[in-house]
Amino acid sequence: MFRNAVQPWHLLIVLVVCLLVFGSKRLPDMARSLGRSVRILKSEARALRAEDDPRP
Repeated sequence: MFRNAVQPWHLLIVLVVCLLVFGSKRLPDMARSLGRSVRILKSEARALRAEDDPRP
């Protein structure tokens, strides 16, 4: 049912809409903050995994 739900032109439309809504000056800042958040999330997940690992 959803095999062809996301096509490349769909992503292009989403990018154009984001550009119109947020403007070209705010998009790099948003991408940078998203990258920082992902990095923090990964490091916290690694820390939790290491905490639960019962290695001697």
